[in-house]
Amino acid sequence: MAIIHDTFSAVFRSVVNPSPCLEKLDRLGWVTAIAGVNHGVRLGIRTTHESLLGPIASRLPPRWRSSSPTNACVDRLYSLVGGGPDPRYPHIRRFHLAYAGARLLCRSLYLDEVLDAFESDLHFFIAQSARLALFVHAGVVGWHGTAIVIPGRTLVGKTTLVAALVKAGATYYSDEYAVFQADGCVRPYPKALSFRNEGSRPTRFSPEELGATIGRKPLRVGLVVVTKFRSGACWRPVTVSPGRAALHLLANTVCARTRPSAALAMFAQAATNARTLRGIRGEAYAAAASILEEARKGHRVLDATTNDAPFVEGR
Repeated sequence: MAIIHDTFSAVFRSVVNPSPCLEKLDRLGWVTAIAGVNHGVRLGIRTTHESLLGPIASRLPPRWRSSSPTNACVDRLYSLVGGGPDPRYPHIRRFHLAYAGARLLCRSLYLDEVLDAFESDLHFFIAQSARLALFVHAGVVGWHGTAIVIPGRTLVGKTTLVAALVKAGATYYSDEYAVFQADGCVRPYPKALSFRNEGSRPTRFSPEELGATIGRKPLRVGLVVVTKFRSGACWRPVTVSPGRAALHLLANTVCARTRPSAALAMFAQAATNARTLRGIRGEAYAAAASILEEARKGHRVLDATTNDAPFVEGR
């Protein structure tokens, strides 16, 4: 990681319209910066404290390719200002701050809250901006050489279900985004699993902490599972058509409004040879065994009479 000073900000201003707020940020005492590329998106991160590089590195996306921050042109610049105790006034604590460009992402006395906001925005910006892949809000595991894709937004229970599938022997691919490539296969995106409860901060676990085997190669889709958690529910799914499967995937696609035609074509290809199940589930461990058994069958069963408009949860 190279230590840089003013060059990084100056080049960034050449590709993004400056603002008074960004010019004020540029005058802060930036100590170090890193730059990299992920899915074709160029990113820069600068900080006022070199000690923040370790925590920042733990939040970077999979497949991050580092590049020199000197004379780097970036699509988005993140600025993290370290807080904590003021050495001049030990009884005063300064806020930690995170910015995306000139926009304040988070201001908190707790560093983890600022890092959570930075990580969420970083991953979402990549998902919005990637041109050679489509990002779908979904959990993904590998099973017997094919992918099980679980589309759904935050708080539908997909991370819990992914964890249960991994504990039952599936290979971990992602708990947040299914990354579809042009041929309809799904790439690994093995970020840390984030278990969320309403009203509280997410709890993070690395795949290794859960004993997960991490997928390394793209897989064709074998099973799509459209579900959400309801306490006390019994998992009794119905099978739906490939066309409905493509619509469910599209409904959870980050750039569905800007690239709908490309997305539908890609998902139609992905769903053609996949089976899709839809239903409400109860406890994850109970549904996981049934899902793995369905995936093992490896054949499609279509139910054209099923009335199933896709449901979408709030982000």
